[in-house]
Amino acid sequence: MNIILTYLKKYRVAAIAALAMMGIELAVELSQPLLISKIIDNGIAEKDMGVVWLWGGVLTLSAIIAFAAGILSSFFASHASQGFAFDLREKLYEKVQSFTYEVFSRFPTSSLITRLTGDVTQLQDTIFMALRFMTRVPLVVLGSIVMALVVHVKLGLLLAVTLPVLILFLVWVMRRSSALFKVVQSRLDGVNGIIQENLTGIRLIRVFVRMGHEIGRFATVSGALMKSTIAALRLTETMGPLIMLIVNAAIVAVLWFGRIDIAAGDATLGQTVAVINYSLRTIGAMSALSWIMATFSRAVASEQRISEVMASPEGRGELDSAAGQGNTGRENSIRGEIEFADVSFSYPESDIAALEHISFTAQPGKRVAIMGATGSGKSSLVGLIPRLYEQTSGIIRIDGRDSADIDISRLRRSIGYVPQEVLLFTGSVRDNIAWGNEHATAEEIERAAAAAQIHETVMGLPQGYDTMIGQRGVNLSGGQKQRLTIARALVRKPAILILDDSTSALDAVTEGLLLDELTSMSCTTVLITQKISSTVSADLILLLDEGRLIAKGTHRELLADSSLYRKIYESQTGEGAQHVQSIT
Repeated sequence: MNIILTYLKKYRVAAIAALAMMGIELAVELSQPLLISKIIDNGIAEKDMGVVWLWGGVLTLSAIIAFAAGILSSFFASHASQGFAFDLREKLYEKVQSFTYEVFSRFPTSSLITRLTGDVTQLQDTIFMALRFMTRVPLVVLGSIVMALVVHVKLGLLLAVTLPVLILFLVWVMRRSSALFKVVQSRLDGVNGIIQENLTGIRLIRVFVRMGHEIGRFATVSGALMKSTIAALRLTETMGPLIMLIVNAAIVAVLWFGRIDIAAGDATLGQTVAVINYSLRTIGAMSALSWIMATFSRAVASEQRISEVMASPEGRGELDSAAGQGNTGRENSIRGEIEFADVSFSYPESDIAALEHISFTAQPGKRVAIMGATGSGKSSLVGLIPRLYEQTSGIIRIDGRDSADIDISRLRRSIGYVPQEVLLFTGSVRDNIAWGNEHATAEEIERAAAAAQIHETVMGLPQGYDTMIGQRGVNLSGGQKQRLTIARALVRKPAILILDDSTSALDAVTEGLLLDELTSMSCTTVLITQKISSTVSADLILLLDEGRLIAKGTHRELLADSSLYRKIYESQTGEGAQHVQSIT
């Protein structure tokens, strides 16, 4: 349990205090049966009320001390466990933020959510229980056996012989249940994944009338979770009755031989009562073992899952990039020249090349348009510029320097990126635009919105830039969401602007106005598009097919030299070959 030891170290004083208070509480409780035996043998049997009052007073005082120690133990245990969970959750979230796309793709989103919430909470609860109860149980059992031996060796041995049997049984159950609960947590990932997909795609599900199908799909994964949980709990719950059977057999033996020893004068009534009392305390502790074993087994599985995340490699400079997002591209010396020199790329754990031998150069301040069929590698290509992935071979140069030699945070601060999938955050319109540059002034935010052709739309909203955006921008149209994300990129004043098919929901007029605004900016624009209207004014057009660069040049050059580009042009404009010849 390295994770627990590492992050609990900061709270070791509180943890030690909790264990110390629990130890005092336990010591007092273990002394009580001995005090009761003295009251019986020296007070009641001898009819000496002074002894009864004396030891009765000591017994009452010890109960008060145990009560106070128990409260303090709970307080310190809560402080240690809550602090541990806070630190671990923060570090785990920081770790996830540092992941490269390659590492991030190894963990489903639903699994990361479960690990950040459920698994951390499981460890938090386990630490509290360990400091308050789990450690107490074996100490109660061991302490009761020792005290029983102190009171009467022969009767105490009857209780002691059960201990090795219990230990072997518990070790076996622990190993089996840990593996079962790891499966349970994995099934929980699946349930969370289905829930996440359904809540995200609820509109599509209703439009296609697929509610019944999705309910059935959820029932399948939920049923698998139920079966795994039942299998794990069946093992831990079966353990309880078996333990009770063993310990109760020991108590029957104590009663039987205690009666014989009392009759023979080898034991007193008080000694027999004390040993039975210790036996009952052992039963009380053992009755919680099934619950403790289930909790601990879950914690082992959760700790392994968290360790998998913590052991994953970090992307160099990833956190620095996140922390410095408020700085704009104009604050560093990157001009925006992009050069791909024989670049090839394959996604992790894939033998299929997404890009093969790509070479081109984009001059600073120019516009590069990328066209190609679905799956041709367009998004893969632009993803290499901010180093979301690293190329398999070849060199990518920014301003003549190998991008691998440029600090990744500095590189990304110079890039404005608009992904293909629109993502807006909870908050106001102003917050979403300023997310690209947290230090942007109100004037800079409005200027970026105007360039993205969304300013007038925003001013027409009830509270203007202070209007709250619904979940994932549900109260905005597709085109409005796209323009907001473009404004978010422009407010960074980037040296390189990447638009990954980010104008698909815009009408021709709005798109034309946006491209005109981009022309007036000094940033290098890389535009993925399927529209000829977007490529006509581009300084360089890249035509991709199945990961290969099959043609590059200006609009006029490709009309003359590329049959595929001509087909795309004719299909969108309806103009024939004669018009093409007149242009060339």
